[in-house]
Amino acid sequence: METQTLQTPGADLVYDVRGPLPPADGRPPLVMIGHPMDAAGFATLAALFPERTVVTYDPRGLGRSVRKDGRDDHAADIQAADLHALIEALGAGPIEMFASSGGAVTALALVTAHPGDVATLVAHEPPLLSVVPDAEAAERARAGIRDAYQAKGWGAGMAAFIAMTSWRGEFTEEYFAQPVPDPAAFGMPAEDDGSRDDPLLSDRSWAVSGYRPEAAALAAAPTRIVIAVGEESDGVFTGRSAVATAELLGRRATVFPSHHGGFLGGEFGQTGKPEEFARKLHEVLDTAR
Repeated sequence: METQTLQTPGADLVYDVRGPLPPADGRPPLVMIGHPMDAAGFATLAALFPERTVVTYDPRGLGRSVRKDGRDDHAADIQAADLHALIEALGAGPIEMFASSGGAVTALALVTAHPGDVATLVAHEPPLLSVVPDAEAAERARAGIRDAYQAKGWGAGMAAFIAMTSWRGEFTEEYFAQPVPDPAAFGMPAEDDGSRDDPLLSDRSWAVSGYRPEAAALAAAPTRIVIAVGEESDGVFTGRSAVATAELLGRRATVFPSHHGGFLGGEFGQTGKPEEFARKLHEVLDTAR
């Protein structure tokens, strides 16, 4: 693995390349992106593609990628511009891409702005509030995470996040009547360290989850777009948003093994079904050949 840095006016973007450039097998690089997760989250999945040249990177302001623009918020269009610059630097486009969570939102913005950059996009559970039927209630639930974090710190914010992301069905008054769970119930500390800069729990990434996909532009793009949903995500927010995004694009979501973090192999203390997940991703990518 070779680690490189791409210097842009707004950030120094650190990325890792596993395999040769240009790829030895004639296929384009497989770029894996997340948000607010950095490249570390793809260690297991990337290793399950030994025959491919795999590129992972840290989005600006996360992990090793240092911002120079003086901002601390995250937006899909800015991240998409970074990805466009990275793909140009690789010199091997159009690429194939696996994008998960907020990274899937960034990828949709990339295809909208630069439709020639990506040949095949597998967008895994984009957490788009705008596409679900209960969008207003979902925004209220998202605000509840921020409020808990601001009031009591990281543990309370994460407990509220888990409550939101594990709730099945639309966000009803029954959901909002629940108290914020005790962080200790999830093995997390209740002590407040005073920090309020977490990109997941603060409002710094609201522009990502609040992004509105441009269905017409995505339909017109030459990119083959596959919206992926975990088999265990049925009814929870990211599962519902994935299904709704696929419907917006006039197709059905493709079911993948496990859940929102199904490709994880112990990263961040979470484990899905990475081997099964990788087999499904191989299958989906190979279908495009």
